[in-house]
Amino acid sequence: MTIEKVQTAESATDGPALFATMSTMRAMRRLKPDPVPEETLEQLVQAAVWAPSGGNMQCYEYVVVTDREVMARLAPLWKRCVDAYLATTGKYAPKGMDDAAYGRMVAAIEYQRDHFADTPALIVPCYRFPEPRIEEEGLVAYAQALGPAGTEHMMNTQTRFQALAEGSCVYPGVQNILLAARGLGLAANITIWHLMLEQEWKEALGIPEDMQTFAAIPVGWPQGNFGPVRRRPVADVIHRDRW
Repeated sequence: MTIEKVQTAESATDGPALFATMSTMRAMRRLKPDPVPEETLEQLVQAAVWAPSGGNMQCYEYVVVTDREVMARLAPLWKRCVDAYLATTGKYAPKGMDDAAYGRMVAAIEYQRDHFADTPALIVPCYRFPEPRIEEEGLVAYAQALGPAGTEHMMNTQTRFQALAEGSCVYPGVQNILLAARGLGLAANITIWHLMLEQEWKEALGIPEDMQTFAAIPVGWPQGNFGPVRRRPVADVIHRDRW
């Protein structure tokens, strides 16, 4: 089974409207230079704010870039990140993916790279995870609950756990942005390539040192058309009750 053998979204049009939105939410990288109204961008951030966050702490912030001069300063950083991606991870099509389809995706990535300065808007979701308040008594109870093996495992994977905890507070909001953009007829796609040069991005945008960034989302009116996404069939990815 290759990625080209996919389940289409035709049946989604018979369900809730949200299903049709999700099933046609392609990563759209070719954007018109036309500006996106400020109130529309605020709608996207509002959608993000409606998403859940861990402990309902809501420690997120969103940098929304529309200034042409700022975007022009970001364009060289974007180019460096994209070029690094295409030279390594993105050099070859993933196993099972059709070379022609991958070539079309790379062409869209290159187009976005070469026209990034004309991107109408860019949204950068940020999060500052608060320091936990844990007393010694709580640590003892924590270790007792997990047991020796579980406690050791958590000690060895704390960095990954922290990263996933932060991500789980941000990415539901990111998905809401993408869904809201599609619902409003806007093109958008999630990228994390900026993390290769995150410090330079943070300096360019004045983001505080202790604030983490989680994505760079270009937003604009699409040059192309939305259409059914091509994804693996559910029967190929679902495991019932156990692996």
